[in-house]
Amino acid sequence: MRFLDQIYFGNTLETWLTALAVAAGTFFVLKIFQTVILHRLAAAAEKTATDLDDIVVHMLRGTRTLFLLLVSAYAGTYALTLPPPTTRLVQTLLVLGLLLQGAIWGTSVITFWLGRMMKRRMEEDAASATTLAGLGFVAKLVLWSLVLVLALDNMGVSITGLVAGLGIGGVAIALALQNILGDLFASLSIVLDKPFVMGDFIIVDELLGTVEHVGLKTTRVRSLSGEQLIFSNTDLLKSRIRNFKRMSERRVVFTLGVTYQTPYEKLSRLSPLLREIIESQAGVRFDRAHFKEYGDFALIYEVVYYVLSPDYNIYMDIQQAINLEIYRRFEQEGVDFAYPTQTLFVNADSSVQPPAPVTRRPGETAR
Repeated sequence: MRFLDQIYFGNTLETWLTALAVAAGTFFVLKIFQTVILHRLAAAAEKTATDLDDIVVHMLRGTRTLFLLLVSAYAGTYALTLPPPTTRLVQTLLVLGLLLQGAIWGTSVITFWLGRMMKRRMEEDAASATTLAGLGFVAKLVLWSLVLVLALDNMGVSITGLVAGLGIGGVAIALALQNILGDLFASLSIVLDKPFVMGDFIIVDELLGTVEHVGLKTTRVRSLSGEQLIFSNTDLLKSRIRNFKRMSERRVVFTLGVTYQTPYEKLSRLSPLLREIIESQAGVRFDRAHFKEYGDFALIYEVVYYVLSPDYNIYMDIQQAINLEIYRRFEQEGVDFAYPTQTLFVNADSSVQPPAPVTRRPGETAR
C-alpha cells in the first residue's frame, strides 16, 4: 500500500491533500480577486460622481479574511467523502459565516450612506442630519436582529418558541428598565419631532448652551462657561426648552425715565426723537416708542424695536449704540434722566406758609 493510500477519517491521504490544495487555491484566487478588483474599482470610483461604485468598494473592504477561509474550506470539502452529520455541520458553518458577512456588508453600506448624507446635509439642515443618525441606528438594529433570527433558525432553534419567550421576558425587562427605555423613546422623539438638533443654542430652565450630541439616553450641551451639561432625554423633554438657533430676529423692549420737571414741549418730542435714533441704526426695524406711564419718580417711556439677526453680540452692539446716542441727544435737548429721589415736607405754624417741597438725591441729609 502506498503512503498516499492510507485512510484517515474515511478518506485517503491523497484525497486530503487534494482537498487542502483546492481550499488553498480557492483562498488564493479569492484573495487575489479581492485585491485586484478593490484596487481597480477604487481608482475608478475616484473619477466618477456616482455613489454605487463607492459602496461596492466599501463592501469589498469590509470582506473578512475569515469568511474567505470558510468559503475556501467549503470548496475543499467537495474533494472529500464526509458523513452526513459532518456535511450538515460544514453547511451550517458556511451559512452562519455568510449571514455574518452579509450583516457586515449591510452595516458598511448603512455607515457609508449615512456618512455621505450627513456630510451633505449638515451644512444645509442640521435637523435632517440628526434624523439620519437615529434612522441609521434603527436600520443597523433591525439588520442585526434579522441576522440573529436567521442564524438561530439555521441552527435548528425554534423561532416561534423563542419569540414567545422573548415576549414574556420582554415585559419583565421593560418593567425593570423602564427608565432606560423611557430615555430611548425620548431619544427617538427628539430625532423625529426635532425640538432641537446638534448645533442649536438652547435654554433649559436656568441652564443654557449649545447642543453637542443627542444620544440614546442623554443629550450633551456645552455651556457658555465651558463645562458640559448632560441631560436625561426624558427629563429634557419634560422641561421648557427655549431654542434660540431658530430665532430669525430678536424683539427688544426697554424703558427709560425722565424727570417730572421736563417741559411739555420736550416730552412731546421725545417719541419722534427715540424713533429717529433707533431707525438710524443698521439691521433694526422700529416698532414703537410711547410715553407709557407716570412712575414714582419718573415719566416713563417704553421703546420696542427688532434686531434683524438672532446673534446676541450684534444685538448688544446695537443696544449700546442706541444708549450712547440717546444720552448724547438728551444732553443736547436739555432732558434730564430721572433717578430715585426723596421729598421732605416740613410741618410749620399755620400763620407761616409751608416751605416748598425739597427734592434730594439719595444719601443727602436735610440742612
